[in-house]
Amino acid sequence: MSANTHDNKKAPTAVKDLVFTAMFTALIAVCSIISIPIGEVPITLQTFAICLAAAMLGWKRGTLSVLIYILLGAVGVPVFAGMSGGIGILAGPTGGYIIGFILTALVVGFAADKWQRKALPLTIAMVIGVLLCYAVGTVWFMVVTKMHLGESLMLCVVPFLIPDAVKIALAMILSNRLSKVVTL
Repeated sequence: MSANTHDNKKAPTAVKDLVFTAMFTALIAVCSIISIPIGEVPITLQTFAICLAAAMLGWKRGTLSVLIYILLGAVGVPVFAGMSGGIGILAGPTGGYIIGFILTALVVGFAADKWQRKALPLTIAMVIGVLLCYAVGTVWFMVVTKMHLGESLMLCVVPFLIPDAVKIALAMILSNRLSKVVTL
């Protein structure tokens, strides 16, 4: 096989990776716009989109889609909740949750890769990933707002437990069905 033939086989894979990474970045952005304000931290579909992206794309491309989403928001593209953007959002009270999405994508994507998207390990990974996001986000929220742990948990975690459980279930069901018909 010549070097040129080898390069030609890599090109479609690279293009496919780029397209799917961009597609899931866009999905995360769209899902963040769908938001229900209930206080400092709104309910959005970001968690659903991040779990789905990482489950479908694996840890490398899934995490890359989240990083691109965060970078777009950091430079001012209105992709964060409530169609906001800018470095001020990342530095604000909810910025830690956005940064926590990276951990969610890493954990879910790793599980998707390691256990070939099997339901139980992937569901456990989604729960762990969201809990890590809660941890990073809540610590950041406490630092920025100077609130105590109990107060912060009541504002930023407790109201989201049931909605996030539903989003995890939906991401799990959809990733399971999509992986049977779409090769990413």
